[in-house]
Amino acid sequence: MIGGKYKSLILWKLMTETTLRFSQLQKEIPTATPKMLTQQLRELEANGLIHRHVYPVVPPKVEYSLTNFGKSIRPVLESMYIWGSDYLNNQGLQVNCSMTAITDPQ
Repeated sequence: MIGGKYKSLILWKLMTETTLRFSQLQKEIPTATPKMLTQQLRELEANGLIHRHVYPVVPPKVEYSLTNFGKSIRPVLESMYIWGSDYLNNQGLQVNCSMTAITDPQ
């Protein structure tokens, strides 16, 4: 369910922000092509991890947010982030991804 290249990062970004529009996700994940981002978002939606809300306006406005099921994966992603950060620090390297520690309690 989170095995795609950008799925965990999309979920992480949606945990730090309540909702994000497609263009905001593109800015947050610049290495993802629009096609790949769309594909990953559709798969996350199909798996019930995110909610896609389309507003009936022109131009189209679409917002993405986590479902309750999507929010339940937070401890897993936080553990993965801590594990990866510790590994890099032990190797004398710095974290160089766009993920940052989540500090707000939920």
